[in-house]
Amino acid sequence: MSQTDPARRSPWRIDRRGVIAISVAALFLIVAGVTWFVGSRPPSQDAAADGNSASEGQAPDPQQQATQKPVAKQKYYVDPDSSAVRAAADPTLSAADLADIELIARTPQAIWLVPEERPMATVGAYVAGIVADAASRDEQAAFVVYGIPERDCGNQSAGGLTAAEYPAWVSAIAGGIGSSRSIVILEPDSLALADECGNTDSRVQTIQAAITPFEAGDALVYLDGGHSNWHPAAETADLLKRAGVDRVRGFSTNVSNYNTTADEVAYGEQLSRLTGGAHFVVDTSRNGNGSNGEWCNPSGRALGVAPVASKNGHHDADLWIKTPGESDGECNGGPPAGAWWLAGALALVRN
Repeated sequence: MSQTDPARRSPWRIDRRGVIAISVAALFLIVAGVTWFVGSRPPSQDAAADGNSASEGQAPDPQQQATQKPVAKQKYYVDPDSSAVRAAADPTLSAADLADIELIARTPQAIWLVPEERPMATVGAYVAGIVADAASRDEQAAFVVYGIPERDCGNQSAGGLTAAEYPAWVSAIAGGIGSSRSIVILEPDSLALADECGNTDSRVQTIQAAITPFEAGDALVYLDGGHSNWHPAAETADLLKRAGVDRVRGFSTNVSNYNTTADEVAYGEQLSRLTGGAHFVVDTSRNGNGSNGEWCNPSGRALGVAPVASKNGHHDADLWIKTPGESDGECNGGPPAGAWWLAGALALVRN
């Protein structure tokens, strides 16, 4: 949304560097039971739960089967070169500050792929390296694809690729993921902002096309579902259906926002009913104290529950999708969107 409607948007970041080969040890924050159970039911049970099971004697839809393949229990991947990991290497940090930043650094978070940092020439190899490292640790990586044309309507997280460049970039990402069971959050805000950007039809078509290269693999892809304090569920559900949510695992909610998990799960289940049983994930990275109605570096917010799989309804998992400690934009004392903000990071931990 625009800066004139600050309670509803969820911009992100434009700052990340290359991955290093050393993993960060798991922290006490991620309990031993933090695992991924999505698709662990037999496909027939999963389809029945989704309300999409094939009629007796009717061949199952191969696209539905693709979203329901079983996956082994896995831990989530901890990026060894996250913003928090690099911040924790600052020798000037006090002992107390270091301990708090390490708490963020050692928690699994999604890795954001933006073309300004991961251009066409390197993004495929970079993603493949992350996937291989995660596989070697029996962990599941999560990626956020964030390079759609007219990203963020030119606001705090402005940028993205041209319409001609974007399909090849997404295909390179899908190629890097390959047959892995990685999680893909596809273009946060892309559908929820489409009306404000004035390009709903073309945005829907862009997402439809972006899904295609992932269909050859086993990635768990989630489209943009906005959040519970944005558009009415019926409006969002219509966009999701137009964009092809039936071709992927489902949708994400609350990305880079602060709404409570309870509100988002209720909203997600409502969207699921309206989309034929699509599954969803909730961003809990900064929703520990819920929302105060602001989206851009609001005060008094706190880290949310660490990533954990859900066995309830169509709610697949709580994930840290937004990177805690990275600014929403130049507001409320923060640096540009995506830049590391020590004061903001420490506040999230200490609140």
